[in-house]
Order: sequence, then C-alpha cells, then structure tokens
Amino acid sequence: MPAASGAGTPADRPTPLSATELPTLRRPVGPPKKPTDNRPNGVVGGWITRGGPGPCYGLMDENGTEYAVYGPGAGELRKGEFVTLRLTSRDRSVDCGPGVPMRITD
Repeated sequence: MPAASGAGTPADRPTPLSATELPTLRRPVGPPKKPTDNRPNGVVGGWITRGGPGPCYGLMDENGTEYAVYGPGAGELRKGEFVTLRLTSRDRSVDCGPGVPMRITD
C-alpha cells in the first residue's frame, strides 16, 4: 500500500490544482504614456554590436537605434553583451563606424 501524504493524497499522485481561475490581463490599448524604464538623461541601454578592447564600439539601443560609440578607457566590451552607458554627443573626428556618433562619459 502506498504511503499517504499529510493531506491524505497518495504520495505517487500530484497534488490537485486549485479550482480558481487565474486572472486575465487585458491587452493594452496603446503604448505607455510615461517611460517604463526611467533612465536618467544621457543613459542608454543596449547591446554591443561591435566589441573588443576599444576605443570604438557599436551599440544598438533598446529602440533599435545604432550608435558608433567612442570610449577610450572603457575596456573590453563583448559583442552581444547588454550594457548601460552614459553617453554624450561627439564630433566625427574619430570614425567608429556606422551609427550616431557618441562618446562614453563614465
């Protein structure tokens, strides 16, 4: 005879699931009116598309914008890595490839 669990259900049977239904979330009617990530101005989150020891990197942000990032002293950034960087605009005196030219500030 199989051993019974403390609730009277045989040990070889799964515990019955609750009979209550899960709540159903309504489909949003449009995009949020306020940002949902609330990053400070100048901070961009995205994926490294051109990595290496630097000083030039490629970055694709969460909205699909491509950046050509210049960051002397930023160190090794690996392709595919998700990063959050504080960026500022820069001139095109250094060519870091395709994308909006930006500089890592810290």
